Amino acid sequence: MNRPPLAFDTVDYPEPHLERTRALLKAHPEVRALFGPARITAALVVAVVALQVAVALGVARLGWGWVLLLSYVVSATANHTLWVLIHECTHNLVLRSSRANSLLQIFCNGPIVFPAAISFRKFHLLHHRFQGHPELDADLASPWEARLVGNSTVRKALWLLTFFAWQALRAPRLKKVPLWDRWYVLNVAWQLLFVGAVAYLGGAKAVVYLTAGSIFAIGLHPFGGRWIQEHYLTSPEQETFSYYGPANRLALNVGFHNEHHDAMTVAWFRLPQVRRLAPEMYQPLKSHTSWTKLVLRFIFDPSLSLYSRRVRS
Repeated sequence: MNRPPLAFDTVDYPEPHLERTRALLKAHPEVRALFGPARITAALVVAVVALQVAVALGVARLGWGWVLLLSYVVSATANHTLWVLIHECTHNLVLRSSRANSLLQIFCNGPIVFPAAISFRKFHLLHHRFQGHPELDADLASPWEARLVGNSTVRKALWLLTFFAWQALRAPRLKKVPLWDRWYVLNVAWQLLFVGAVAYLGGAKAVVYLTAGSIFAIGLHPFGGRWIQEHYLTSPEQETFSYYGPANRLALNVGFHNEHHDAMTVAWFRLPQVRRLAPEMYQPLKSHTSWTKLVLRFIFDPSLSLYSRRVRS
């Protein structure tokens, strides 16, 4: 059995994607034809938000057992899709202007309950520029967070279940990134209006359906494997991993993570084409085919923990 890491894997060389982007575009300039926004994605945003509102109002007539089951199966799937759509807006891959994409992702945030679209926009773009830098990459756990969770099976499972809260707790660590501005205030105001309307029309069960779905979507759920898949060192020779399993159909190809880091201006439905155009660059890389298997491995394998990340000094 491998010994569990007691510290992050600290390196002094740059993140790998900028150099691979240069190599990709030099070897395959045709990839540039895939760049740019796709307005059709806006229709998907409206459709998924409408679906979540309809189901949330519908569960008001069901028992609590059904509410929780539908939260895990339906709401978690739909809200994870909304997270991916927020991600598309963050990279300005839906509409042409940054302002329009910001407004659309705030609208998209509604069924997720927690005001997260604008904060995600700020922190995620920094993650791309400063991957592995503790003061600028909110995707990294804090040292105290990693110590607290350790390699305990129970604590890792509880950490995944409450991952939504841990993400919020990381924001104060990034002191160079101000959270509150007019965009974030607008995001909070929209969430209060949206959740208030759902509570008024559908009652507590409707709100629980959406809230529990948001917690499961990025936590103790097959889709939660995405957060382990992307940058946890399941193989020490690389620090970014893609997922090529069937759940990509529901997750809008978010598993193509190496491709996304290398070609950030390619919309979700075009990402598989990046891999097809440059097989010599992506086929040799380690990848995953099951998020469920990865969640179970993370929980039960003592060699994997929050320390299983590469950070830059």
